Amino acid sequence: MRILRLYLKALCDLAEPEGNVRCISLNDAGAEPAELRRYSSTSFVEWVGCSGSKLKFIGASLRLGRRSELIVCGHIAQLPLAWAASFLNPRLSYFLVAHGIEAWRPFTFLELRALRGARGVLCVSEYTRQQVLKYGRIPTEKASVIPNALDPALGLRPPVRIPGGPPVILSISRLTIADNYKGIDHLIAAMPAVRSRVPGARLRIVGRGDGLPSLQELARKLNVPDGVEFAGFVADSELGDEYARSSLFALPSLKEGFGIVYLEAMANGRPCLGALSGGTPEVISTDTGVLVEYGDVSGLAVAIVDALRRDWSAEAIVERSKMFSYLRFKERLASLISA
Repeated sequence: MRILRLYLKALCDLAEPEGNVRCISLNDAGAEPAELRRYSSTSFVEWVGCSGSKLKFIGASLRLGRRSELIVCGHIAQLPLAWAASFLNPRLSYFLVAHGIEAWRPFTFLELRALRGARGVLCVSEYTRQQVLKYGRIPTEKASVIPNALDPALGLRPPVRIPGGPPVILSISRLTIADNYKGIDHLIAAMPAVRSRVPGARLRIVGRGDGLPSLQELARKLNVPDGVEFAGFVADSELGDEYARSSLFALPSLKEGFGIVYLEAMANGRPCLGALSGGTPEVISTDTGVLVEYGDVSGLAVAIVDALRRDWSAEAIVERSKMFSYLRFKERLASLISA
């Protein structure tokens, strides 16, 4: 997960010059990914990739927990391990990062017990914080909001003018069946109405997954072959070109804990369309985009047309994105883990 790379970077920065940072990943392979060096420093001294082995992950967590003072846990399902490690090392404290839907549910007995032993929960949005408080039954002061941040490694460039000609609505998402709440099908369904009012408008979808065939079939059934384009996977380094060619970024998702892609679009001066759901309204403001009811395809089409016709201020949009800078993220994290 991209935001956890920023947690690694921030923890490395905060650990210098004398502290050490170690990282354990359940699903990554044993060798340290080369890209992690962009997010670390000399304080990063150990990487353990468990290649999906839960036994190896448990062993590594308990072993490294014995000689650590702080654990930042990236998923609620792994929190009981941090709790167990704290019994083996009385000096150890731990935090949970709550991203979104994984924490918007009733917790298991072990998760609840581990939550109560945590020093704090770092929530990406106020919406997620409220869900954690609802299901976790922890004191309100234990859950804090630390919004996601722009990744400085992306090297975002100054925004370019929205190109002339038929507009492009850009959407970037995983296209898996499990992520069908992202609203990509609603965007496709809205395109006939959009194109009837904005001839030549195109929806460009970046992403891949096992839900792609059904989305392609939907586009065929709606007879918008020229109006919907599936771009497949696009590397992070090339996303700037995608934003530069677009007029509007759209992801009307039901369950976004935050929505880092909205920030990236805004940093490129592009207005955003999202759903009135989850943490999205905490990211998209009236000056930077529009919000619609999830699942209202006709309302979505109207909102897209209105957004394409509106004269947006790229400067105001970029300024909004700066509120979610890496520097602010690091300072907020420092204040919470040192309290």
